Amino acid sequence: MHLNKISLFNYKNFSEASFDFDLKINCFVGKNGIGKTNVLDAIYHLAYGKSYFNPLAVQNIKHGEEFFVIDAELEKNERTEQIVCSLKKGQKKILKRNGKAYDKFSDHIGFIPLVIISPADRDLIVEGSETRRKFMDSVISQLDSTYLHQLIQYQKVIVQRNALLKYFALNHVFDNDTLSIYNEQLNSYGKSIFEKRKDFLEQFIPIFNEHHKTITGSEETVQLVYESHLFEKDLLTLLQENINRDRALHYTSVGIHKDDLSFEIDSHPIKKFGSQGQQKSFLIALKLAQFEFLKKQSGVKPLLLFDDIFDKLDETRVSKIIEMVNSETFGQLFISDTHPERTEAIVKSTHQSYKIFNLG
Repeated sequence: MHLNKISLFNYKNFSEASFDFDLKINCFVGKNGIGKTNVLDAIYHLAYGKSYFNPLAVQNIKHGEEFFVIDAELEKNERTEQIVCSLKKGQKKILKRNGKAYDKFSDHIGFIPLVIISPADRDLIVEGSETRRKFMDSVISQLDSTYLHQLIQYQKVIVQRNALLKYFALNHVFDNDTLSIYNEQLNSYGKSIFEKRKDFLEQFIPIFNEHHKTITGSEETVQLVYESHLFEKDLLTLLQENINRDRALHYTSVGIHKDDLSFEIDSHPIKKFGSQGQQKSFLIALKLAQFEFLKKQSGVKPLLLFDDIFDKLDETRVSKIIEMVNSETFGQLFISDTHPERTEAIVKSTHQSYKIFNLG
């Protein structure tokens, strides 16, 4: 699978721009603020129907304009596909494949397997559990549409249950029968999601450990630890046991929406005990493991986006990545960098075909 070309209209800082891509390596170079990352984000947008960097869709429209359009052509399974993502202010975002609009964006997830490695990934370490859950969910969802559907349904029921708890508090009433309907639904979806997360991590952790060893060449022990209330008891029991707490808080305090993925080095949180270099290696290993997992499961090499990471890596880590490029581990690559000379030197050393887009 590879992207042939992409056209942007009123997307972020671009009024109009088109790029024809090389089958292997594509580099966007230029000063900060020129739009290198925005091109990568447009590619990400095609895969996930949303921006990696800006969750507010309307803020991806160029300042002063009314709409944006991302139009791309790609080859997959020996077929040419056209994907168009567009948004007009005050309207719903539209995602089309070969001229036909998706009813649900979730039907598109997984069609373009893609992994991005970016300085923004540090949020996975420093932010709360939601960021790490989203990481797990995005990997599993690209391969399992049932999982994504269950996740969406679970979130809907949580919203409904929370609204009911607020209603009880405001009106000084309580109806256990209505609440138990939501509890049953949460238990059903939650059990399945929990099992799938567990299965995913059983397969994913060995791949992650292998990549971490390769990148660091060290014997540091790193761990990904899945934390969930459901290891203790089934969700139905937990919801019943915590009902007084939930009524006091006006929201659902237990369930798979509270799961976390603990990042550890020598059994201590990497957030507190890992150096910047150790944190960087951890995150790159995590994303390369995501890449390999998706590739193994789907049989397709995902698109791989490197956002400004050569700026953040020492030569040893860069050379490890180059080795992987040369071993045909990766498919099509998209790289952003502030130093044209450095980029050219790095990609030349891969002995692969490449294109460099100087954004001025």
